Amino acid sequence: MSEHFMLDGAAVAFAPGQTVMQAAHAAGHYIPHLCWSPELAPHGSCRLCTVSIGGQLAAACTTPAAAGLEVESRSAELTERRRALLQLLFVEGNHFCPACEKSGNCTLQATAYEMGMLAPHFDHFFPDRQVDASHPDVLIDFNRCILCELCVRASRDLDGKDVFAVAGRGLQSHLLVNGASGRLADTAFSASDRAAGICPVGAIVRKRVGFAQPIGHREYDRHRIGDAPGEAAGEAAGEAPRDPTWSTAR
Repeated sequence: MSEHFMLDGAAVAFAPGQTVMQAAHAAGHYIPHLCWSPELAPHGSCRLCTVSIGGQLAAACTTPAAAGLEVESRSAELTERRRALLQLLFVEGNHFCPACEKSGNCTLQATAYEMGMLAPHFDHFFPDRQVDASHPDVLIDFNRCILCELCVRASRDLDGKDVFAVAGRGLQSHLLVNGASGRLADTAFSASDRAAGICPVGAIVRKRVGFAQPIGHREYDRHRIGDAPGEAAGEAAGEAPRDPTWSTAR
């Protein structure tokens, strides 16, 4: 019989070496996250996956699963913490969801809906960041980058190209393209790279396909981020996709 821990009152089985996040994801339980991917080693930078374990806060993506753990992820306190983190991410960059080609397919946007974040509560930074359109197939809008480093790790660990890096510290941290020119066109980057499709926001987008899929029919228009695709109540009942401006806050 496999060992398990408790997550919000549900038993979650785990294999030796798995983290709380890995086990929860494998079992179909949603823990909010932005910098974690099942394809990559845990990073622990966004802190959105912070859970309460025995009354102590810990990152689910870096905490080893262990028998007998009592993990809480859905408390009002944790939701408030996550909402505040999301509000900070929105004001630190330039995120204009109604005009963004990633709207409806954006993990940041969908998580904000799920956490009930309807507006930022901090002053916007309005940073002056460049857009790199030099590559024939892919555009980088640095205004939307949330420094999750998924593209950095995917390019290095999955693609073997090491195209991206993060430089600076604190508020000066920023994504850059490795290379003398700093232009994506002057690297070995390809639209088929895993790094080209792993961005959870609209910072790295493929050209000429931004609105090929209509708004209202995109991934998070059709189901909440906490639901598995095709398993949302509306889809199961054959209902039309939800209005993308509707909040899923509960």
